[in-house]
Amino acid sequence: MKGTLDELQYSVELLEGSAALRDVIDKHIHDQTLALKSAFFVADLGVIVRQQICWRTKMDQIRPFYAVKSNSSPVVVEILAALGTGFVCSNKHELDLVKGFGVPSQDIILGGTCKQLSHIKYAAKHNIPLLVCDNEAELRKIARCHPKAKVLLLLTSESCCEREEMAIPFGSTLKDCRHLLECARELSLRVTGVKFNIPSCCQDAQAFSRAVSDARCVFDMGEELGFEMNILDIGGGFDGSEAQLDKVHQTLKPMLDMYFPLSTGLSIIAEPGAYYVSSAFTLAVNIIAKTTVARDCSDQPHKVLSANDEPEFLYYMNDGVYGSFANKLLCEDSISTPSAHKELSTEEPLFSSSLWGPSADDLDQVVERCLLPELSVGDWLLFSNAGANGLGSEHKPPVFYSITECDWQEIHNCGVNLDTSMKNFSLGPCCLQPSMSDASISTPA
Repeated sequence: MKGTLDELQYSVELLEGSAALRDVIDKHIHDQTLALKSAFFVADLGVIVRQQICWRTKMDQIRPFYAVKSNSSPVVVEILAALGTGFVCSNKHELDLVKGFGVPSQDIILGGTCKQLSHIKYAAKHNIPLLVCDNEAELRKIARCHPKAKVLLLLTSESCCEREEMAIPFGSTLKDCRHLLECARELSLRVTGVKFNIPSCCQDAQAFSRAVSDARCVFDMGEELGFEMNILDIGGGFDGSEAQLDKVHQTLKPMLDMYFPLSTGLSIIAEPGAYYVSSAFTLAVNIIAKTTVARDCSDQPHKVLSANDEPEFLYYMNDGVYGSFANKLLCEDSISTPSAHKELSTEEPLFSSSLWGPSADDLDQVVERCLLPELSVGDWLLFSNAGANGLGSEHKPPVFYSITECDWQEIHNCGVNLDTSMKNFSLGPCCLQPSMSDASISTPA
């Protein structure tokens, strides 16, 4: 997004009365159908507020530090800054963004285990104390560029799912942590705590137990070497669902009470990212082309469909993995099946379908296979849970923000002064066309 923070003004549609997010989506699909049919996001900012309230209710012992890389939209950052979260930044741009909203330096962590020297120097210049580290080379970089830093040692976690087994390993073993602590002491660096990260895909309830136990071992080693160990970072790994948050809380609480009781005065933090933003954003994309092939022959798009063949549809959309679905290239996360934005009967047949971006590149496959009703060029698809995709780049589709009157009031109830803390928000009523529900049913090609 271009421009300085002082120049930014976010137009947020206030949903009054019975108006709902679906009405906002209908409105903008109607507008785009009459215009360029560009892809776009619709964000319900109330979701972020409700997720913060849920966190405070269930995880009151743990302070959230929002992982900015999940979604660097200034609107998201400003709301979370107003609600009192800390922030984990991975580069200078994110540090600039967060600092621009008046977040204190002590509430910012420079994350990532392979940092550019310029980013470490920038953190030192702006007195951002907390840096994550998991290897000796990084320790030496920090000692040279930011000698006053407070280091969080990143513990490795056991692979608990197939995705983790395929990923590049980060973090240090207990044996390596001992070496790093000794190295930090030689470099006159302060190690102030431990971080671990259990991914949300992990179904092993004991993974958190092992991680907390290992963290306690590192704390003991650090204190033995004279370090003041006072921060435990339990990382990300929160998918945004209340059920998963409950599960993590039930597993973590007894372990924290045993190894890190409140009486020690320890600060326990976490790095939720997708937790806040995933379900807050919906992506609307337009079908720009369509190919019909025989089922199970989608890799042979030129095969002639015979009368006895069951059809399979290949749909090409105006956004793909080189745009809003870039995370598909970066990790093994699957994209959930979208919903068709059209009126359907209960007897509507479903067909095997695959969804592709507009590049005609073999890598530009968004969804390998799903069941959808037959669509036409010009129809729209809605992808829910689309917020945790690094959104914030100027190359992303436009975002239309909305919030209900109730959720806007809830921000005030959280102790936020709306006039001073959220000064960049330009709040206006959502102007829905009277016949929108009818107009949204049919989307001409």
